Amino acid sequence: MQRKAYAPGRSGSAVLSAAALALGLGIGLTGCSSGAAVDTEAVDSKAGPAAPAAPPGRYRTLFEPCGAVPAATLKDLLPGAATLPEAERARVYRGVSAATFDTDRRVGCSWRADGPDAVHRLTLDVERVVSYDPVVSDDARAQEVYGRKQSAAGVAPVSPVTTPPPSSPPAGTTGTAGAAGTTGPGGSKAPSSSVPSTAPGAPPVGHEPAQALQGPQGSQAPRVPEATASTAPTAPASTPATGLESRVLEGLGDIAFLDDTLESIGPSGGKRLVSVVFRTSNVIVTVQYEEQTVSPAVVPDSKELQEKARNLARLLADRLEE
Repeated sequence: MQRKAYAPGRSGSAVLSAAALALGLGIGLTGCSSGAAVDTEAVDSKAGPAAPAAPPGRYRTLFEPCGAVPAATLKDLLPGAATLPEAERARVYRGVSAATFDTDRRVGCSWRADGPDAVHRLTLDVERVVSYDPVVSDDARAQEVYGRKQSAAGVAPVSPVTTPPPSSPPAGTTGTAGAAGTTGPGGSKAPSSSVPSTAPGAPPVGHEPAQALQGPQGSQAPRVPEATASTAPTAPASTPATGLESRVLEGLGDIAFLDDTLESIGPSGGKRLVSVVFRTSNVIVTVQYEEQTVSPAVVPDSKELQEKARNLARLLADRLEE
């Protein structure tokens, strides 16, 4: 039986060929990786600079609201507490803190005093607005929140007053319009069309002869009565501004407004709520002062409530400046 010949060199050459092939592939892969890195660097070098982040707001924390109102101010705003026992009066002046999740973002406090003639309520709300958009500042986001509050209250913003430019006379005319007329060629004045000419002895324009008012066979036609000031229609008179209506306030924070609301007076008396809202940087402060009378014949005084609410708002604005 003839044996098959064994050729050891064949397997060795196959191993060498495989190694050479793998080495060539490795070189090719390395070259591709190197080229990709160069392309990435080229793309990154062409990218523009990142947009600058919007500046943060001025305030990072908030003050404690229940202790921000002086004792003298509380006595003025809550007159009904003066007749209470000392322990009860102290509890009223301490106020009740509002429940919030983050005291660095929002705080509040409320007071109430029941008097023999009226019930007074005072509420403070202080919010620090934070923008989570890197291109929108905290102040801009706070202005959006403030604008929604003002729109909900129905207080129109103050629009800038623009003065119209002076009008020029039409081209080709000189002087004033009227009896003088316009200047014609050669400096001569053309007769004015607004003044009709009449023949000598003719009746004035706008007046007819007596015969023109007579009907058939000499009968006089009925005369139409002329309109007098008493019969002429008049425009409805607008309600004069009293200066106590809801309005934009000046000189309080960066921007502020006041809202005055009087509810219908019923058997339990009248209730008036005055709200003063102002923004300083990224902090919005809301002061609400309410009076509810016991007698339906007594209406809460708007001027007094507005003055007290505005004075407290100024104290809080000064507190933010400290």
